[in-house]
Amino acid sequence: MSENRPARVPGAIETPCTRVCTVDRDSRLCVGCLRSIDEIAAWTRMSPEDRRRVMAELPARRPLLGG
Repeated sequence: MSENRPARVPGAIETPCTRVCTVDRDSRLCVGCLRSIDEIAAWTRMSPEDRRRVMAELPARRPLLGG
């Protein structure tokens, strides 16, 4: 499987979304992008800097997924 990368469409908001929208029961993180439901809901209102900060934190969250 290829590495998850932010979307690169001119004028689009960067996002780690992989379109695998399933919430892990234990961690409450999206299995596809590793964001919390609150982060996903607020994504379009976040500043680019805040979105980049969250994206930088995502790889460290993978071990939090159950199973």
